[in-house]
Amino acid sequence: MQSTAAALTMVRDDAFFLKAWLRHYGEIFGRENCYIVNHGRGSEVARLAEGCNLIGIPGDPHRNFDMKRWRMLNNLVQGLRCYYNHVIVGDVDELVVVDPAAGMSLLEFLETAKLRRVLTPVGLEVIHRIDVEDQPIVDRIIGPRRHVRLAPHYSKPCIVSSGDKIARGGHYTQSDKLFTPDDLYLLHLKFCDFDAYGAAMDQRNRVTEALGGSVKDIAIGRHWFAEARGEDRAVFQAFAALKTVPGFDLAPVRKRMHETWGPRGDTGFWQFDRPEYAVQMVLPERFVGVI
Repeated sequence: MQSTAAALTMVRDDAFFLKAWLRHYGEIFGRENCYIVNHGRGSEVARLAEGCNLIGIPGDPHRNFDMKRWRMLNNLVQGLRCYYNHVIVGDVDELVVVDPAAGMSLLEFLETAKLRRVLTPVGLEVIHRIDVEDQPIVDRIIGPRRHVRLAPHYSKPCIVSSGDKIARGGHYTQSDKLFTPDDLYLLHLKFCDFDAYGAAMDQRNRVTEALGGSVKDIAIGRHWFAEARGEDRAVFQAFAALKTVPGFDLAPVRKRMHETWGPRGDTGFWQFDRPEYAVQMVLPERFVGVI
């Protein structure tokens, strides 16, 4: 039984993304090392996550959702660190992968990773190019989908082996040192499939409608609100206009992260600049099947 790494997430009804999360971390770490906060104690989540560690919590609408969520996740991370060297924490549509060129699994990578630090994979957003990708996602995502856009917003400090607290949303930590291993990536799946996106957004819109109030009142991401959603098909059609960058060299991105590293005001957290890159790339063939 391995004690190198555990994976932790919180989910409410997102079956499409939960299946991907379970397949990815369950295969690599073993389901017994996967921890899922089941918000609302959904029966489908419980069924899909059989063999994992489920923590059921009430699903009643409440304000300050994101602050409460990350307070809980921070405490769970630190508790799990008593038994695991590394804990990966993040949203259910965020998966950490190792470049297959490294010739090792994520577990093997973490078995040799130094402790007492926070690792920040470079964020890549998997996008569904509906103009050229017509294959449905049956199980594996990378294959039917090969296009990604650079997403500094999702370069998250999500692999924790220290006592540092993570900020709400998972974008910053209290660690004053930045570690960005060359072979690590965080793949954000929100836009990986047109139909799955619509279903997930419908569910999130229902949550915010039940809560009532504004973004400021509720303290939840603006993208959960119907008025910030826009027209789904237009969102996906716009991906075609992104400039395609040849090759797959993320070294300049990591370099910029380190060059802009510094304290986030007087909050006690640290950050790097997160510019908007209006570019896309095609994942190399070696990534097919990685998730």
